[in-house]
Amino acid sequence: MSQTDRAAQPSYVVLPRDVTDKATVLAFLIDHFSRIDADVWRERVAAGKVHWQNGETIQADTPYRPTARVYYYREVPKETRIPFEERILFQDEHSILVFKPHFLPVTPSGNYVNECLVHRLRRRTGIETIAPAHRLDRETAGVMLMSTDPETRHAYHALFREGQIRKDYQALARLTPELKAGLATGELSLPLHWTVKNRLIKGEPSFIMRLAEGEANSHSEISLIAVNGDMGLFSLSPITGKTHQLRLHMQSLGMPLLNDRFYPELQPRSEDNFNKPLKLMACRLRFIDPISGKQQDIKVDGFETELIDTV
Repeated sequence: MSQTDRAAQPSYVVLPRDVTDKATVLAFLIDHFSRIDADVWRERVAAGKVHWQNGETIQADTPYRPTARVYYYREVPKETRIPFEERILFQDEHSILVFKPHFLPVTPSGNYVNECLVHRLRRRTGIETIAPAHRLDRETAGVMLMSTDPETRHAYHALFREGQIRKDYQALARLTPELKAGLATGELSLPLHWTVKNRLIKGEPSFIMRLAEGEANSHSEISLIAVNGDMGLFSLSPITGKTHQLRLHMQSLGMPLLNDRFYPELQPRSEDNFNKPLKLMACRLRFIDPISGKQQDIKVDGFETELIDTV
């Protein structure tokens, strides 16, 4: 058994136009991907694992070419199989709507190159041009829109860019003591609603986000729709699409999501606990298909049943 897995599909990086201090492609790769040992890049280049878009291999002395695409194959230690399956909910010649399970990345990232949604779908359907139309965190489950045709892909990207798609999420979180008391006395009643607007910026380390002072750049509509003991079931609609937006907005209400390993405090790196997924799910996507003109309304069951079992 091999000690590493290589991605079935190459990744690529566009060589920036404004870089002037790198004489070779190899020098750029070593500097740009600083977390990867320089010898790893030298070995990849020597083994023919780095190439231009036309397939021509890049050598150690290949000159830097601004704006060109460099393709390479990611390699990681032997991958852990994610023990949950994706489900295709709808498919036509231009798009696929699919349920992505918890823990499965959408594209190669971190320690995963082939255990990702895109590779699984390409292998399952035989369609090598599948690509995501939007993002969904590895930890989050839910409905995703995938494009299958490069010629029409821009139309699906435009749905998200222009706010022409409605995304509905569900989440589980423990109630604040004040909220629990207000519901118990009848001072408060369901549903309860919050409009959350604040400024999100990159935190430290850079893969997490944090709240900051200044003009709001994120907006979510959040409702508490059911309660069992101290656990609440929330309906969430992100109006903007910042990284980890819903997770941070729930934290800002004093109710971080159940099993969140990033917020409110970053937990030490450890193996995935497949029995404790982040309780956040994209349950519904609604939009008018830009190619067919048909109304799409795709939904999956959320956490309603699970709420009963959490207390």
